[in-house]
Amino acid sequence: MKTLVLNFLFLFVITCICQAFSTSLAFRKTTIFKRKPKTAYDTAEVNRYTRTALNLALVSKSKKIGIIKEKIDSAELICEKENIEIPALLHLARAEYFFLTSDFNNSSQEALIAMKLSDTDGEPVVLVKAMNFMGRYYLRTGLYKESIDNFNNSITLAKKNRIKGIIPLNYNIMADVYDAIGDQKKYRSILQLVIESGIAENDTLFMETGYWRLGSSLTSEERDFKQADSLLRRCLELSLIKKDTTYTTLALANIGWNLYLEKKYDSAIINYNKSLAYSIPGKRYFSSANSLGNLGTIYRDLGDTESSIKYYRKAIEQAKLGDDIYNLTWVYMDMSEMYLRKKDTSNAYQTYVLFKKYSDSQILKTNSQGLSDARIRYEADTHNKELQLLSLRVRNQRLLIYGYTGLFVLSLSIGLLLLSRAKINSKRRLSEMNRRISEITQANLRQQMNPHFIFNTLNSIQYYMYQHDKLATNNYLTKFSSLMRKVLENSQHTSVPLRDELDALNLYLELEMIRFKDKFSYEIKVDEEIDTIMYKVPTMLIQPYVENSICHGLIPGEGKGLIKIDLTLKKDYISCTIEDNGIGREAAYEKKRKIESNHNSLGTKIVSSRLDLVNALYGSSLKTIYTDLKNENGHSEGTRVEIQIPILS
Repeated sequence: MKTLVLNFLFLFVITCICQAFSTSLAFRKTTIFKRKPKTAYDTAEVNRYTRTALNLALVSKSKKIGIIKEKIDSAELICEKENIEIPALLHLARAEYFFLTSDFNNSSQEALIAMKLSDTDGEPVVLVKAMNFMGRYYLRTGLYKESIDNFNNSITLAKKNRIKGIIPLNYNIMADVYDAIGDQKKYRSILQLVIESGIAENDTLFMETGYWRLGSSLTSEERDFKQADSLLRRCLELSLIKKDTTYTTLALANIGWNLYLEKKYDSAIINYNKSLAYSIPGKRYFSSANSLGNLGTIYRDLGDTESSIKYYRKAIEQAKLGDDIYNLTWVYMDMSEMYLRKKDTSNAYQTYVLFKKYSDSQILKTNSQGLSDARIRYEADTHNKELQLLSLRVRNQRLLIYGYTGLFVLSLSIGLLLLSRAKINSKRRLSEMNRRISEITQANLRQQMNPHFIFNTLNSIQYYMYQHDKLATNNYLTKFSSLMRKVLENSQHTSVPLRDELDALNLYLELEMIRFKDKFSYEIKVDEEIDTIMYKVPTMLIQPYVENSICHGLIPGEGKGLIKIDLTLKKDYISCTIEDNGIGREAAYEKKRKIESNHNSLGTKIVSSRLDLVNALYGSSLKTIYTDLKNENGHSEGTRVEIQIPILS
């Protein structure tokens, strides 16, 4: 009966999933393309056309829109002919093309596809460029928060993958966002990041850009003459080294403007003339018109009307060559003001009429641009809302599929749990049996350890009795009885608090010092982080190594010996280091071989076996490490043993 119910439920769920999946496909009308393997030649050609289109789009802007479209069409033709899926980089090139033609809906769609493909195919360089594009797209459409988020994401990914060139670019355009929203403080802090990232990547162009923009901003609102002058001169210095006449022109002109505002007219004139030496031969009409106009204003303020008129007229000439309405507007306004100061009303009126003419043109142009921006933002907002609605519908379809799938998985999981329960119980019983076997084996090894230690201790008592030293024998027996009590108590447990283990070790060392008449001394240091009451360790684990150190290292040697025992807390074990200044392992082995003793030291072998059992029982990999200590001449200076003691609960 149970089987029939499960089979019926299974068929019901499968039917529902298929129905939901077919509904989803019908809704989305997804087309599935087969993808042929790409040849190296085809891929190289697509990339060549794509990169050319991208470079032209970023450098030439709309001046070569026809060539950009031609390169993209060539790449798409190869993809279509060879049945190759359009790569992420080509989608990004299409996004740049649509952006230049003000088709912002298609540009954003292409950029989002580029982001998705580059993320899926593991192309971080394309992904950071696509994020940068989305930052520029949102800036153009007035969605400033989204713009900043995309620039920050692009910067983070570029830092993670150490991609050069993109970080200062992102900061530079992000500064435009803060300038657009009027946050001058943030604008300047971002320009500082442009400079820092340019320095980090040794990118002189962005260093010049950052110095010039930041310095220029400090000549206007909340102006700081000294800092502005310093930054602009740093830009000038770099531009002269790189022979970058563009930034040389701009830096000199703004240094002149900064000096003019401080009423340092002579220095301002010098810098403006230097700027003109680069802008006029380079046919940079806007810069030359601006510099000439400002020279006219300086001479006006100095009262030199003749020189002022000369420079104003030259400024007008340069501005007309560049169809520069902005400079024509303010130059005619300043000229009109100059004529009024001279009470030349006729020329003042004529220049004011010209000022109004160009001013109206400037206002008309600004209003047209404002209307255009408003239309773009409206269309982008409408497009985003349509995408959100479509995304919501797709998400609802996915939730339906996930619901049916979840029901199927839940039903299947219940069946599997019922089937595997018996196997799990069987494995648990087997594991418990293995654990009990390990504990019994460890208890047997402890029983071997205790007789071994008692045997060695009785040897010491026998020695004192032969020496007829009653006081030493009595003292020894007192300490031995205390030690025996401690050993018997500890032997009842698999593990004991570290304090109990150290107490037993101290008693043993005192007995051995009495036995060997202060032939050696010892030090025990415990890490402050170790709680000797809370931490538990296997019983009688340290003593056999200390015994070996005394009997085979210190006693055969000359002079007084020293044993250092240091306990340090590691991540999942306690490191116990036993270091002596004895004769070393090699000499001890030679002595043992010459004596040809039949005695085998069971202590350390038993401890080693116990460590193996603890490792098997708790899934650890603890071990004992021996180090032979030698001086500069290679002579033995003792032995160091590190025991990795497990911390037991």
